[in-house]
Amino acid sequence: MLLSLSNTPRDYAWGSRTLLAALEGRDPAAGPEAEVWFGDHPGDPADVAGGGTLDAVTGGSLPYLLKLLAAASPLSIQVHPTIAQAQAGWAREAGMDAADPRRNYRDDNHKPELIVALSERFESLSGLRPVGDTLRLLALLGDGPGVAALRDRLLAEGDVLRDAIGWLLSGDARTEVDEIIAAVRDAAATSTGEWAEGLRAIAGIADSYPGDPGVVVALLMNHVVLSRGEGLFLRAGLLHAYVSGLGVEIMAASDNVLRGGLTPKHIDVAELLSILDTTPGEVPVLRPESDGAITDYPVDVPDFALRRVVLSGTPVRVEVSGPTMVLATGGRVSASTADGESVDVAVGAVAFAGVEETALTISGDGEAFIATPGR
Repeated sequence: MLLSLSNTPRDYAWGSRTLLAALEGRDPAAGPEAEVWFGDHPGDPADVAGGGTLDAVTGGSLPYLLKLLAAASPLSIQVHPTIAQAQAGWAREAGMDAADPRRNYRDDNHKPELIVALSERFESLSGLRPVGDTLRLLALLGDGPGVAALRDRLLAEGDVLRDAIGWLLSGDARTEVDEIIAAVRDAAATSTGEWAEGLRAIAGIADSYPGDPGVVVALLMNHVVLSRGEGLFLRAGLLHAYVSGLGVEIMAASDNVLRGGLTPKHIDVAELLSILDTTPGEVPVLRPESDGAITDYPVDVPDFALRRVVLSGTPVRVEVSGPTMVLATGGRVSASTADGESVDVAVGAVAFAGVEETALTISGDGEAFIATPGR
């Protein structure tokens, strides 16, 4: 069984008018296009060619959600729970209305995610920088009272990153936040050293979210720039925010998000801090290991697996297991089953294969991403 899937882009304010349009070869959109969901999530199940939606086919059983993501401005800083944390939070909030903006847990599942860059440059904030490196960065911002207050917290004893983030988001540091942001703007205008790109990125974030304490939280995070085809895996507890660019994103089928700034939405500081992993360090970039047709992006979760297939006229056979999606991201792509059923996949659309298929042949001259459950 092969089905053709599409969906209408979601119009979140941070979305781009041009990135998805350029990918699909059409004129810029009238408004922001942020995400296209290919899954059976009840919030926005994919449309099936010929009528109906994917949830009617799968019964809502897909373990993953595949997306195209197009960011023109930063998304909120966020973190996702482990399964145990999600189950506990879901149980605690069982009596809350589903539409209550204070609700943190929308289901009882975790939400690890993988992003792979489609644009030549994809910017993100991923994980917390080692404290010693952040202190070196703060040295470029001068000795104003706001910077000094943040430096003092990072030089204290204990879990200093958790303490600093809690302080910044508490509402008690408004004056210090404004002073630090002003210092970042000044330094970004003149810096030429190792921190110059990161400072310019934080100053740009401040333009999008003036006065938001998340701007200073971002100052504690790793600024990571992906090139096309490179990926990042974001495990539970890891603070992150996508800043700009076009990518393919796959995640466990969950909507559990705890926010940590850069948003007008509710921030539950205590709950955020309770699930936040403050272990500092770089988040490894997943890079293609060869020039072969198939690139794997290995992740240690059972919910999903993602592969990229680059086609140059020779058909490529891909073994699959479980419900499979073939997302075309360039050129001409078609997918066929062992019994000869075939479908052409438009760029920005998906071919969906049911659980009975064990292999697909991908043909054409272009690029596709293959999503399956994890192994």
